[in-house]
Amino acid sequence: MILPHPKEAVHKAWLYRILIHLYDDNALSAALYFKGGTCAAMLGYLDRFSVDLDFDFMLPREEIDATRKKMEKIFTSLGLEIKDKSQNTLQYFLKYSAAAHARNTIKIDATFPPVRSNQYQAFRLPEIDRIVTCQTIETMFANKLVAPLDRYEKNESVAGRDVYDIHYFFLQGYRYNHAVIEERRHTDLPAFFQELIKFTDTHVNETTITQDLNFLVPYDKFRTLRKCLKNEVLMFLKDELKRLTH
Repeated sequence: MILPHPKEAVHKAWLYRILIHLYDDNALSAALYFKGGTCAAMLGYLDRFSVDLDFDFMLPREEIDATRKKMEKIFTSLGLEIKDKSQNTLQYFLKYSAAAHARNTIKIDATFPPVRSNQYQAFRLPEIDRIVTCQTIETMFANKLVAPLDRYEKNESVAGRDVYDIHYFFLQGYRYNHAVIEERRHTDLPAFFQELIKFTDTHVNETTITQDLNFLVPYDKFRTLRKCLKNEVLMFLKDELKRLTH
């Protein structure tokens, strides 16, 4: 996973340390299927830094408490401080020791229930030398396409990393799992892309792109993409809509 700045090496090391301990536990490896930006970067599907750990929780709801206890035991053994956690879901904000003014918190989030249409596959993650069940790239791409609308509806925010990832996945020629989009948005694909195009045109601007993306990609690349990212994403989305309707 690419480091935009050498100072992020500490954060990257903690991400990998946590993953190793989680997936060395057989019960947790069966419960937590890996997804999100860190997963995509570790699989070579994405070329940016990612700071959080995201999972789908695959067991019944009644197993959440037992899973929580196992996870918290690992966090304690690693010397991590639980700054905050959800009482209803598996979500944590973990603090580690770092230099003053440096990044020092990792967010861990496990979605329950997972999207039924999600597809998974076991992959070897060379950077931690573990076999881990992860979302497929088609599933990741579909969920990433939905992410801007979902994020805005939940907390009225726009994340530059969502826009960047959509751009990068289109640029690589990846395909998406259409069933995930239809399940999550309760609509057909042309209507979804029309909505996403309108949303991107209305809510994405250079400021929203800059807010978090400048910390996640090397500065030279960020500077090159900053002014053209929105227009290129709109181009890709409109091309996809055209493909679907003709």
